[in-house]
Amino acid sequence: MSIAQRMQELGFELPAVVPPVASYVPAVSSGRLVFTSGQLPMVDGAMPRTGKVGAEVSADEATADARQCVLNALAAIDAEIGSLDRITRIVKVVGFVASAEGFHGQPGVINGASNLLGEIFGDASRHARSAVGVAELPLGAPVEVEVIAEFA
Repeated sequence: MSIAQRMQELGFELPAVVPPVASYVPAVSSGRLVFTSGQLPMVDGAMPRTGKVGAEVSADEATADARQCVLNALAAIDAEIGSLDRITRIVKVVGFVASAEGFHGQPGVINGASNLLGEIFGDASRHARSAVGVAELPLGAPVEVEVIAEFA
């Protein structure tokens, strides 16, 4: 089964690549690795919500945003390497969570990204990860995710 078929089976569609909001490209490959730029949870060119997790944004909403970030990262990877079927392993996920003072649930929020990758790629999704709380993210986003993947 192709990755596109697996995503469809799970009820997900690969979105269009989110255009950069500054001076960078969405993804770049080097050797057998592809690196995404930080992906925001944009949907159809708009941020579904803004604010800090633990204040204006709930942990559940932020977890859903982390999933959207992964879909946007996969779109960037697909555009860079030509097909998600070329991915042999998800190597690392880095997640940033705009956190209200006292919010310590960053790992749970970024589980949204990690778990979606697991649903799509199975064992090939076992990755290293960082989940970092930050004061602010671009455009007021509650979550930003980067993905590094190996491909054949």
